Amino acid sequence: MKYFSLLLLFSAICFSGFTQNKDAILGKWINSTGEAHVEIAKKGDKYFGKIVWLKETKDDKGVVKTDLKNPDESLKSRPILGLEILKDFVYTGSKWADGTIYDPKSGKTYSCNMTLKDNGQLNMRGYVGISLIGRSEVWKRVK
Repeated sequence: MKYFSLLLLFSAICFSGFTQNKDAILGKWINSTGEAHVEIAKKGDKYFGKIVWLKETKDDKGVVKTDLKNPDESLKSRPILGLEILKDFVYTGSKWADGTIYDPKSGKTYSCNMTLKDNGQLNMRGYVGISLIGRSEVWKRVK
């Protein structure tokens, strides 16, 4: 029994080193194309992200960029800057899952998982249906 307790304690210590801080993704991130900064924040036990900076806030005619590709006609006039594009992520112990990511360039919403890599970069995996069928990109923390 003494050895079992010692083994259990050792296992708990080892595994605690592998778990991430659930709030480690909080803050500002730059997307893979460098066109936007997204600030990830927490509301209750869920994580959300909104666009807080755009490389170009206006189109070539000088008009503020809006959500023109949104399939909901009533949302097409909302500005891209300030748009919440990450919604409802929950921390599972190794990743932030069960959330969605909205792509204002296409007007589509995808299921999404986020994983913080050892190098501090954020791996974003957007998909339809199952995670195997999708696209990944890497975001970097804004300094």
